[in-house]
Amino acid sequence: MGHRPRGLLARAGLAAGLFAVAIVPGWTLGDLAEQATGRPVLDWLVTCGWSGLAVSGLAPWSSYRVRDGLAGAIPLYGWYLAGVLSWRVALLPHRDWEPRRDELWRARWLTGDLIGLWRADQVTSGKPLAGSRRTR
Repeated sequence: MGHRPRGLLARAGLAAGLFAVAIVPGWTLGDLAEQATGRPVLDWLVTCGWSGLAVSGLAPWSSYRVRDGLAGAIPLYGWYLAGVLSWRVALLPHRDWEPRRDELWRARWLTGDLIGLWRADQVTSGKPLAGSRRTR
């Protein structure tokens, strides 16, 4: 185990950076699309689509499902979801949220100085889960 969780300032800085990387390119592309076509609706479509892609990309690392990317494409709500997911991903490999039921078999509750945190090494290690135990 050996690793300590990030402090509040480090986690907040990393989460802000992740949020910016997840959302700002969509805003930029949306503005460029509006300038090129003169259609403000296209700006919203590009921005919301990018937000949905960002939420879909962050979702598996933060106990959300990829299909939640559809909710990430909803105006304003998608930015909220991207913020929540960025906050969660910024703490990995430790987790301060309870895993979903279908994730419990690969997560473990930490004790000692790290009580109150979870760890799911298989989820955050980047290793394929093909050889892992599956639930029904």
